[in-house]
Amino acid sequence: MVEMLTFEGEFKVTDEIKKRFDDDGFIVVKDLLDKEEIAQIWKVLNDPEGILKHAYETLEPDGHKIQRILYCHPGNDVTGIVSRSEKIVNACEKLVGGEMYHYHGKFILKNANEGGRHVWHQDYGYWYKQNLFPDMITVWMPLDKTTRKNSCLQLLKGSHKCGRIDHGAGSGTMQSEADLERIEQLKKVCPHLYCEMEPGDVLFQHCNLLHTSDPNDSDLRRWAFVACYNRRSNSSFKKHHHPSYTPLHKVPDSEIKTCRNYTDFSGKEFVNPIGNEEDRKLYSQYSLRPLEQET
Repeated sequence: MVEMLTFEGEFKVTDEIKKRFDDDGFIVVKDLLDKEEIAQIWKVLNDPEGILKHAYETLEPDGHKIQRILYCHPGNDVTGIVSRSEKIVNACEKLVGGEMYHYHGKFILKNANEGGRHVWHQDYGYWYKQNLFPDMITVWMPLDKTTRKNSCLQLLKGSHKCGRIDHGAGSGTMQSEADLERIEQLKKVCPHLYCEMEPGDVLFQHCNLLHTSDPNDSDLRRWAFVACYNRRSNSSFKKHHHPSYTPLHKVPDSEIKTCRNYTDFSGKEFVNPIGNEEDRKLYSQYSLRPLEQET
């Protein structure tokens, strides 16, 4: 189990919390988003004209599949407001050190009885070729309760200290997978933790922290909202499907609840490996098919 941080009033990253992040490679903050804020995110997903219209699906060789929604900029809908909120961005800036910008956002949708696994990897294993330093962070926000049963995240505590390790084609998957020999050795010295979380809990994760998740063969859905950030001084040096430095306009946390934009996604710049040829080339390592909307 992962130890969670609790707080009263406004959450702020103290020197003690920063040290924990530096030592462990992550922190999990209990109820950083409250029930009303989580409900706001769900409105973006549940609206017939909502963000699910931009979803695509990847098929794994074992028959499992993962649905994703991927975009470059936060925009002004509720999800963009969450990604630009002071409590999220300020925490990232304190944990990494320096001004941050929105590198990309996504939803990872693992449905019941079919959700695919994510192999052991570091986020920087994917981002290394376009960014010089690991001055990057992932914010992972479950929208469903996540347990070992329905594919919660698994972390190797402190594994970020080993630096970036080689990634290659995964065994039995179409994803990039970290060197499994090193993973087995790291398991001997880095505690293997299951990150069980409730909606509203928020994980801040160093980009070199090794993590994975099992297939979701349970009867329980596991959907998550993810925002990734890069430090301004580390702006991507090579053009690719995620943006270089773009100023991030922070907003008060109160705007998460007052925002009424659930369907206007102007400026988000969705990455669509199904309908866009350039995006298709970038994601040619995946087997893709359009997401079939439920009727």
